Amino acid sequence: MLTTIAVVLVVLWLLGLVTSNTIGGMIHILLVIAIIMFLLRVIKG
Repeated sequence: MLTTIAVVLVVLWLLGLVTSNTIGGMIHILLVIAIIMFLLRVIKG
């Protein structure tokens, strides 16, 4: 579940970079959240 959410957030971040229609730093906050969720998933096994 967490992995799926992390992947979705990363995809949205990449789409935001490509289209350049982002809300300032909001998309980068989503990227940080996605990375944290992914790391937690890896650490927990």
